[in-house]
Amino acid sequence: MVSKAFLRVALVGLLACLAAGFALAQDPGSDDVAAAARKSREQQKAAPKPKKVVTNDDMPSKPADTASPSSTPASAENQDASAAKGDEASKEENDPKKEAYWHKKYSQTHDKLGQAEKDLDVLQRELNSDQVQYYSDPQKALVEQHNRGDINEKTAKVDAKKKEIDSLKQQLSDLEDECRKAGCDPGWVR
Repeated sequence: MVSKAFLRVALVGLLACLAAGFALAQDPGSDDVAAAARKSREQQKAAPKPKKVVTNDDMPSKPADTASPSSTPASAENQDASAAKGDEASKEENDPKKEAYWHKKYSQTHDKLGQAEKDLDVLQRELNSDQVQYYSDPQKALVEQHNRGDINEKTAKVDAKKKEIDSLKQQLSDLEDECRKAGCDPGWVR
Protein backbone atom coordinates (compact mmCIF):
# COMPACT_ATOMS: atom_id res chain seq x y z
CA MET A 1 0.00 0.00 0.00
CA VAL A 2 2.74 2.42 0.94
CA SER A 3 4.84 1.31 -2.00
CA LYS A 4 2.02 2.17 -4.45
CA ALA A 5 1.86 5.68 -3.09
CA PHE A 6 5.61 5.99 -3.24
CA LEU A 7 5.62 4.78 -6.82
CA ARG A 8 2.95 7.35 -7.77
CA VAL A 9 4.93 10.19 -6.22
CA ALA A 10 8.13 8.96 -7.85
CA LEU A 11 6.39 8.69 -11.23
CA VAL A 12 5.00 12.22 -10.96
CA GLY A 13 8.46 13.49 -10.00
CA LEU A 14 10.05 11.64 -12.92
CA LEU A 15 7.51 13.04 -15.34
CA ALA A 16 8.13 16.54 -13.98
CA CYS A 17 11.88 16.10 -14.43
CA LEU A 18 11.41 14.84 -17.97
CA ALA A 19 9.12 17.74 -18.79
CA ALA A 20 11.66 20.18 -17.37
CA GLY A 21 14.42 18.48 -19.33
CA PHE A 22 12.50 18.75 -22.58
CA ALA A 23 11.72 22.38 -21.87
CA LEU A 24 15.41 23.08 -21.26
CA ALA A 25 16.41 21.23 -24.38
CA GLN A 26 14.03 23.28 -26.53
CA ASP A 27 14.76 26.74 -25.15
CA PRO A 28 17.38 27.37 -22.50
CA GLY A 29 15.64 30.54 -21.31
CA SER A 30 15.34 31.10 -17.56
CA ASP A 31 11.60 31.88 -17.80
CA ASP A 32 10.91 28.43 -19.25
CA VAL A 33 12.79 26.75 -16.41
CA ALA A 34 10.80 28.66 -13.81
CA ALA A 35 7.56 27.82 -15.61
CA ALA A 36 8.50 24.14 -15.74
CA ALA A 37 9.32 24.15 -12.03
CA ARG A 38 5.95 25.78 -11.22
CA LYS A 39 4.19 23.24 -13.39
CA SER A 40 5.89 20.31 -11.67
CA ARG A 41 4.97 21.70 -8.23
CA GLU A 42 1.35 22.03 -9.30
CA GLN A 43 1.35 18.44 -10.54
CA GLN A 44 2.74 17.24 -7.22
CA LYS A 45 0.07 19.17 -5.32
CA ALA A 46 -2.65 17.81 -7.59
CA ALA A 47 -1.48 14.22 -7.09
CA PRO A 48 -3.84 12.26 -4.84
CA LYS A 49 -2.59 11.79 -1.32
CA PRO A 50 -2.00 8.17 -0.29
CA LYS A 51 -4.72 6.63 1.80
CA LYS A 52 -3.89 5.65 5.36
CA VAL A 53 -3.48 1.94 5.84
CA VAL A 54 -4.56 0.63 9.22
CA THR A 55 -2.46 -2.25 10.55
CA ASN A 56 -2.52 -4.29 13.74
CA ASP A 57 0.09 -1.95 15.21
CA ASP A 58 -2.37 0.95 14.92
CA MET A 59 -5.12 -0.91 16.79
CA PRO A 60 -5.11 -0.88 20.60
CA SER A 61 -4.30 -4.29 22.05
CA LYS A 62 -6.74 -4.11 24.94
CA PRO A 63 -9.30 -1.61 26.08
CA ALA A 64 -8.32 0.15 29.29
CA ASP A 65 -9.46 -1.50 32.48
CA THR A 66 -12.66 0.11 33.62
CA ALA A 67 -12.99 -2.09 36.65
CA SER A 68 -15.62 -1.25 39.14
CA PRO A 69 -14.68 -1.05 42.81
CA SER A 70 -16.50 -4.31 43.48
CA SER A 71 -14.29 -6.26 41.04
CA THR A 72 -11.01 -4.91 42.43
CA PRO A 73 -10.93 -7.22 45.50
CA ALA A 74 -11.56 -10.23 43.27
CA SER A 75 -8.58 -9.35 41.11
CA ALA A 76 -6.49 -8.88 44.26
CA GLU A 77 -7.52 -12.37 45.35
CA ASN A 78 -6.44 -13.72 41.94
CA GLN A 79 -3.07 -12.02 42.32
CA ASP A 80 -2.64 -13.51 45.79
CA ALA A 81 -3.54 -16.95 44.44
CA SER A 82 -1.01 -16.66 41.59
CA ALA A 83 1.66 -15.50 44.05
CA ALA A 84 0.90 -18.50 46.25
CA LYS A 85 1.24 -20.80 43.24
CA GLY A 86 4.63 -19.21 42.42
CA ASP A 87 5.82 -19.78 46.00
CA GLU A 88 4.56 -23.35 45.84
CA ALA A 89 6.43 -23.97 42.57
CA SER A 90 9.68 -22.59 44.00
CA LYS A 91 9.28 -24.83 47.06
CA GLU A 92 8.82 -27.85 44.78
CA GLU A 93 11.98 -26.98 42.83
CA ASN A 94 14.01 -26.95 46.07
CA ASP A 95 12.49 -30.08 47.64
CA PRO A 96 14.55 -33.20 46.72
CA LYS A 97 11.46 -35.37 47.12
CA LYS A 98 9.57 -33.58 44.36
CA GLU A 99 9.66 -34.23 40.62
CA ALA A 100 10.29 -30.55 39.73
CA TYR A 101 13.56 -30.59 41.69
CA TRP A 102 14.94 -33.52 39.71
CA HIS A 103 13.69 -32.15 36.37
CA LYS A 104 15.41 -28.84 37.06
CA LYS A 105 18.73 -30.43 38.02
CA TYR A 106 18.65 -32.80 35.05
CA SER A 107 17.68 -30.14 32.52
CA GLN A 108 20.44 -27.78 33.70
CA THR A 109 23.11 -30.47 33.41
CA HIS A 110 21.70 -31.74 30.12
CA ASP A 111 21.70 -28.20 28.66
CA LYS A 112 25.34 -27.73 29.69
CA LEU A 113 26.19 -31.05 28.02
CA GLY A 114 24.41 -30.04 24.81
CA GLN A 115 26.25 -26.70 24.69
CA ALA A 116 29.60 -28.39 25.35
CA GLU A 117 28.97 -30.86 22.52
CA LYS A 118 28.17 -27.99 20.14
CA ASP A 119 31.35 -26.18 21.21
CA LEU A 120 33.37 -29.37 20.64
CA ASP A 121 31.92 -29.71 17.16
CA VAL A 122 32.96 -26.15 16.30
CA LEU A 123 36.45 -26.65 17.71
CA GLN A 124 36.92 -29.85 15.74
CA ARG A 125 35.86 -28.13 12.51
CA GLU A 126 38.31 -25.29 13.15
CA LEU A 127 41.08 -27.80 13.87
CA ASN A 128 40.38 -29.73 10.67
CA SER A 129 40.36 -26.49 8.73
CA ASP A 130 43.72 -25.45 10.19
CA GLN A 131 45.30 -28.81 9.40
CA VAL A 132 44.68 -28.34 5.67
CA GLN A 133 45.34 -24.59 5.75
CA TYR A 134 47.30 -23.15 2.88
CA TYR A 135 49.35 -20.05 3.56
CA SER A 136 50.08 -17.83 0.56
CA ASP A 137 52.95 -16.21 2.45
CA PRO A 138 55.95 -18.58 2.23
CA GLN A 139 57.40 -17.28 5.51
CA LYS A 140 54.16 -18.04 7.37
CA ALA A 141 53.97 -21.46 5.71
CA LEU A 142 57.50 -22.36 6.85
CA VAL A 143 56.85 -21.18 10.38
CA GLU A 144 53.59 -23.13 10.65
CA GLN A 145 55.10 -26.21 9.03
CA HIS A 146 57.74 -26.43 11.76
CA ASN A 147 55.95 -24.80 14.68
CA ARG A 148 52.28 -25.90 14.36
CA GLY A 149 51.44 -23.61 17.30
CA ASP A 150 47.88 -22.86 16.24
CA ILE A 151 47.13 -26.53 15.59
CA ASN A 152 48.62 -27.57 18.94
CA GLU A 153 46.59 -24.89 20.70
CA LYS A 154 43.31 -26.00 19.10
CA THR A 155 44.12 -29.66 19.78
CA ALA A 156 44.54 -28.79 23.47
CA LYS A 157 41.17 -26.97 23.43
CA VAL A 158 39.50 -30.00 21.81
CA ASP A 159 40.98 -32.33 24.44
CA ALA A 160 39.82 -30.03 27.27
CA LYS A 161 36.31 -29.87 25.81
CA LYS A 162 36.22 -33.68 25.55
CA LYS A 163 37.15 -33.93 29.22
CA GLU A 164 34.39 -31.45 30.07
CA ILE A 165 31.86 -33.53 28.13
CA ASP A 166 32.98 -36.69 29.93
CA SER A 167 32.60 -34.87 33.26
CA LEU A 168 29.07 -33.70 32.37
CA LYS A 169 28.09 -37.22 31.29
CA GLN A 170 29.40 -38.50 34.62
CA GLN A 171 27.35 -35.83 36.42
CA LEU A 172 24.22 -37.04 34.61
CA SER A 173 24.99 -40.62 35.61
CA ASP A 174 25.59 -39.54 39.20
CA LEU A 175 22.33 -37.61 39.16
CA GLU A 176 20.45 -40.74 38.09
CA ASP A 177 22.12 -42.72 40.88
CA GLU A 178 21.34 -39.98 43.40
CA CYS A 179 17.72 -39.95 42.31
CA ARG A 180 17.49 -43.72 42.60
CA LYS A 181 19.01 -43.63 46.11
CA ALA A 182 16.56 -40.90 47.15
CA GLY A 183 13.71 -43.20 46.17
CA CYS A 184 12.31 -41.12 43.34
CA ASP A 185 10.98 -42.29 40.01
CA PRO A 186 13.83 -42.84 37.49
CA GLY A 187 11.76 -41.11 34.82
CA TRP A 188 12.19 -37.82 36.66
CA VAL A 189 15.80 -37.53 35.49
CA ARG A 190 15.31 -38.29 31.82
